[in-house]
Amino acid sequence: MGLRRLLAICWIICVYRLDTLIPTEHLPLRARLLLRCGPWRLFAKGKYSRGERLRLGLENLGPIFIKFGQILSTRRDLLADDVAMELAKLQDQVPPFGSEQAVAVIEAALGKPIEQLFLKFDRQPLASASIAQVHTATIDNNIDVVVKVVRPGIEHIISADLKLLQTIAVLIARYIPDGRRLRPVEVVEDYRHTILDELDLQREGANTSQLRRNFKDSEVLYVPEVYWDYTRRNILVMERIYGIPVTDVETLKEQGTDMKKLAERGVEIFFTQVFRDSFFHADMHPGNIFIAHNRPNSPQYIAIDCAIIGSLSDFDQYYLARNLLAIFQRNYREVAELHIECGWVPPETRVHEFEAAIRTVSEPIFEKPLAEISFGLLLLQLFQTARRFDMEVQPSLVLLQKTLLNIEGLGRQLYPQLDLWSTAMPFLERWVRDRYSPQSVLKKVSHRIPGWLEQLPNLPEALLERGGAGKEQISANTKAERQLQHDFAEMIKQQAQRGRNQRLAIVAALAAALVSDPGIRAGLQELPSMSIGLFAVALYFFIRSR
Repeated sequence: MGLRRLLAICWIICVYRLDTLIPTEHLPLRARLLLRCGPWRLFAKGKYSRGERLRLGLENLGPIFIKFGQILSTRRDLLADDVAMELAKLQDQVPPFGSEQAVAVIEAALGKPIEQLFLKFDRQPLASASIAQVHTATIDNNIDVVVKVVRPGIEHIISADLKLLQTIAVLIARYIPDGRRLRPVEVVEDYRHTILDELDLQREGANTSQLRRNFKDSEVLYVPEVYWDYTRRNILVMERIYGIPVTDVETLKEQGTDMKKLAERGVEIFFTQVFRDSFFHADMHPGNIFIAHNRPNSPQYIAIDCAIIGSLSDFDQYYLARNLLAIFQRNYREVAELHIECGWVPPETRVHEFEAAIRTVSEPIFEKPLAEISFGLLLLQLFQTARRFDMEVQPSLVLLQKTLLNIEGLGRQLYPQLDLWSTAMPFLERWVRDRYSPQSVLKKVSHRIPGWLEQLPNLPEALLERGGAGKEQISANTKAERQLQHDFAEMIKQQAQRGRNQRLAIVAALAAALVSDPGIRAGLQELPSMSIGLFAVALYFFIRSR
């Protein structure tokens, strides 16, 4: 199956002459010779433009490649206008499958004829995408809904593509010098979970419901309601929304939409999902985003298609926020130190050399007006610079990087003067300040106290085991820090065995938990000594009150 699929991909590349879209000036000599002498040169380009050839080629290659085209379509700052306009059609204009097939899938999933399930059902698809297509319908109480149906047989195509990608990833890891650092096998595995989750519409429904709760009564984002009685693994029924496609800039301007506020709210929504909720819509291409009617002065986004959701651990959240703030503030020394501290580059990396490399890439970019700086491109260039310092690709951040590129590309399309820096920096500063304020840390500790007290007798061994298992994640821990954790664990053990001074044992347990948590520990280090003292006093009186 893998070889057959590879041959099919090569055939499509030849038919649509996709080789002509590759810039050859920066390729190695062997690659340039291969492109010039390859058999695909026997094929004519045909009557299609370069954008049409790329779009048709991606459509024929299947859903994984269509997703790639959707991401590219948002980067109008990287693509020519004719190519970007063609790729934008991949967002909701993929050729549909037959309505008879859609009806058969719905009836088989829900166990009733289509006439008994819906008061009305439009057999003409409203939209068609790479994984599924959508029909409009009406259910009881005359509620307008949309019915999303997974394409029949799509699982086999995706499975074949994933096997091919896994084979390529293994070859890259084995034979390419940078292969181990790029971690292609892990990246493909992470993407495999993502794309397979997208086939499960019940999971998408659950994601939609969670995102709806996170932004309940929000002025900036609306998420439609899911109707669970009609939802199955391959069928999703939810509220039909009526809005303006986010790419219809002319209509938005005609109704007097505040385009600056609209673009800034898109950035606000992204950072709120990532840092407040750690639950972010990771497929925010323009086909999934609409703008509410008749709210020009306070524009509200409407988000659909929550199949792909990203999440970050507390560890990744904290270090990502600190890295972004340091970049915003042009504090290259801190960027270098944070990369080492969180283990993204090896601990033996020389900080001053890494700092100099980051400065060399960043300074020319920062000399431009803020409105002309692409934050997404800056991050990509920083990652490329870090290659010679053996920076490893972080699979957990791949979705975040892709989503950030989408958001920035969309924001610039809506409001070309968008200053992502001034929009995002206050949010990040406030998040770091609030997340690790004495009140916030005390609230987090208070919430966990009952569980800690329950597990107090076993806590010393658990902490020691965690210290051994967490070496890879917290590679920058010093011997002194690990010794401190060990000492606290011993203190708990002694107090628990003696059965004396229970409050002191509890305080020791809390302190050990704080020391073993990298995010809280790093946050406390950022606080002034007075704040730490206030936190200690508050913790003491809390324990005393118990």
